[in-house]
Amino acid sequence: MATTTKLSFEEFQKLQEAADENVRYELDEGELILTPSPAPWHNIVAIRLSHALKTFVQKHRLGIVISEVDFRLSRAVRKPDVAFIAKERIKDLDLHHAPIEGAPSLAIEIISPSNLAQDTLKKVHQYLAAGCNAVWLVYPYLGIIEIHDIAGIREVTAPNPFNEERLFQGIAFSLSLTELFDEDPER
Repeated sequence: MATTTKLSFEEFQKLQEAADENVRYELDEGELILTPSPAPWHNIVAIRLSHALKTFVQKHRLGIVISEVDFRLSRAVRKPDVAFIAKERIKDLDLHHAPIEGAPSLAIEIISPSNLAQDTLKKVHQYLAAGCNAVWLVYPYLGIIEIHDIAGIREVTAPNPFNEERLFQGIAFSLSLTELFDEDPER
């Protein structure tokens, strides 16, 4: 029977400090997870979504939008593709060090064909249990955004527009899924 060596958070931090900046790890309840570099299409969708969300958040002075930053959840360190931190949470965080202690207000994960459903669902539960208000799972190859929050799970499929206001103090965030998932990389 195989045994798995568990890492402490401190051991994880040392490994991160020594690692090449192109190597991406997450820590899942003591287990080190190597996350492969994403495909260009993954990054195109992440950048489009990040830009739209950042523009909206800045316009309404709601907080900050960041990408590829570690968050220390209770028993995991996760690196969402995009994260939103509401203004009221920022004052309690040290933005000069990673990982950020605690969950973002919103974690967004861009799902690749190689992602396993059980691993993705586990991440969603970890984010929500740590205090994240919502998790958006973005499926570029299916044209779907799946929203996990206190109200449950819902999904929006292209060509329908994506609208969210619960998370943003009643201010409506709208996004064209047709544009988000447009296959033209120069759009």
